[in-house]
Amino acid sequence: MIERKFVAQKIKEFQIEEYISDNLKNVGHSGTKMQKTPLGEKIIIYASRPGLIVGRKGQNIKQLTKTLKKNFDLENPQIEISEVENINLDAKIVAEKIVDLLERFGSQKFKAVGHKIMTDVMGAGALGIELIISGKIPSSRAKSWRFYSGYLKKSGDIAITGVDVAYAQAKLKTGVIGIKVRIMPPTTKLPDDIEVFDRPEPKAEEAKEGEPKAAQEEKDEAKEEPKKKPAKKRAKKADRKEKEAKEEENESE
Repeated sequence: MIERKFVAQKIKEFQIEEYISDNLKNVGHSGTKMQKTPLGEKIIIYASRPGLIVGRKGQNIKQLTKTLKKNFDLENPQIEISEVENINLDAKIVAEKIVDLLERFGSQKFKAVGHKIMTDVMGAGALGIELIISGKIPSSRAKSWRFYSGYLKKSGDIAITGVDVAYAQAKLKTGVIGIKVRIMPPTTKLPDDIEVFDRPEPKAEEAKEGEPKAAQEEKDEAKEEPKKKPAKKRAKKADRKEKEAKEEENESE
């Protein structure tokens, strides 16, 4: 069945992404995409630090290619690295940054970390952000701390398609800290976002002095749509002119 092929392809793509996330630390991994090509499988890795993935003289990427070929039965994997343009609008990179800061400075400064991340994300142009940090911080009792700023959709189709969500875990001495990041980027089109354009009003020409307004309107209409006289009227006018000419000749005689 063709459906099974699609499902198997997605499962393999998910396993590759999970393997890369677990083995490549502190590279700003955003996501992985796999494409079928005539030469083999093309794996695109989106990251904020592509130099760390490549390594010195390409050693890391060569080793990664061999491992993916062996572990996931790929014929000819070709790895391509794409750099993320704005790292502050990517939820996975932001979550990884929070993990790095918590593991470096400890759980006592989690509030400073949360406010700093919020400031950076909103400064990058995001419409809204929400951070939820759960665990034994700062005391031995587990709590959930929520940091939010801006406007963020929580329900509807926009909450699924227009909000970037990521999860991460920070392993500290006190235990595991769960991190959830939700970011609404500036490219999200809200259904109630309506633009109103001003319609230009037609300008009326002023009537000349000493001439009534109705007469001026009749002249304007005559200029815009010149009326053609019927053929019968033109013939009558010509006959009238001939009669007048004959009468003048008779009078002169």
